[in-house]
Amino acid sequence: MACLYTIDAYSDDADRLSRTLDEALDEVDRIDRLMSHYKPESPLSRINRDAAASPVTVEPELFDFIARSIDYSRESQGAFDITVGPLMKAWGFFRGEGRLASDRDVETARELVGSSHVVLDASHHTIRFDRRGVELDLGGIAKGYAVDRVVGILTAAHVTAALVSAGGSTIYGLGAPPGHPGWTVSIQDPVDSRKVAREVELRDRALSVAGSSEKSFEVNGVSYSHIMDPRTGRPVQGVLSVAVITKTGTEGDALDDAFFVLGPDQSRTYLKRLRDVQTFFLLPDTRRGYVVVEEHALRFIAASRWRALASAGRRWGWGPSAN
Repeated sequence: MACLYTIDAYSDDADRLSRTLDEALDEVDRIDRLMSHYKPESPLSRINRDAAASPVTVEPELFDFIARSIDYSRESQGAFDITVGPLMKAWGFFRGEGRLASDRDVETARELVGSSHVVLDASHHTIRFDRRGVELDLGGIAKGYAVDRVVGILTAAHVTAALVSAGGSTIYGLGAPPGHPGWTVSIQDPVDSRKVAREVELRDRALSVAGSSEKSFEVNGVSYSHIMDPRTGRPVQGVLSVAVITKTGTEGDALDDAFFVLGPDQSRTYLKRLRDVQTFFLLPDTRRGYVVVEEHALRFIAASRWRALASAGRRWGWGPSAN
C-alpha cells in the first residue's frame, strides 16, 4: 500500500503486546498481498486481468470489500470510484509523478470508468467487467480497511489504548493514552508541511486525510493532483485537502476522497445521509493562503481563516487570478 504503518500501544504485558503487534503488522501485509493492483500475483490483479473475458470467482472477504466500495461510489454519485485506474494511468500517476493528459486520452479513459462496468454475482461470488480495459484500484480505501483490521486484532487481545497510522493519512485512536482523554493528532498545513493546520482528538475514532500535495505536478503555474474526479476525468481543482473523522478507517478513506471531489457545497447533500461524521475542508484563499470550512453530519458549524502563504490560491488554480 506504499506507506509505512505504525502502531503506538500500551499494555501491562509487554511480551503479549509484542506478539500482538507482530500479528497486526502481518495482517497489514496480508491485505496488501490481497488487494494490491501493483502486485501481478494478487487476487485483485487477477480480477483486472481476467474479468473482462469471463466471471472471476473471488474469495468472500475481497468480494464483500469490493461490493462495499461500489456502494460508496453509488452513494457519492460517482465522486468516489474504484474503477478510476485508467484515469490514473492517463495522467501518469500509476508508478509515476504525473503528466498532462490529452483530451483524447481523458475521453478514452473515461469510457472505462464507472461502477456500472462492474458486474457482481453475490450468489456465486464472481466479478466480471462489461468491457476490456476496466480496472479496479483499491488504493483509495484499502489502507483504511487495513487499519480497521489492526484495530480489531488489538481489541481482541484486550489492548485498550493504541494509535494506528497508515502513512499518516489514515489514523485510528483506540481508547486513550494514560492520563489523557484521547489521542491528539495534527492535521498538516496544506501549504507549508512544517506547520499544523489543526489538532483533533481521537478516541475510538478514525481520521482520514486526502491531500493534493501528496502527489502532484505543475504546468504553467497550475498544480494537478493525483485525486481524480471520475465524472470529468480530470484532477480536482480548488481543494487543498480534506480531513474526515469517522467511526472506521474504511469509511473515512472513502469519504475523504468523495468530499474532496464534491467540495463543501455538494458534500452537504451527502452529509445529510451520514451520521457521526466530522469534515474539514481546507480550501485555497488568495489572501490568507487557505481557509478551513468545518462540517459535522447534518449541520454547518464554522468557517475559520488561517494564516499561510498568500500565493497559495494562484498556485493551486483557485479563482480568476489563477488564469
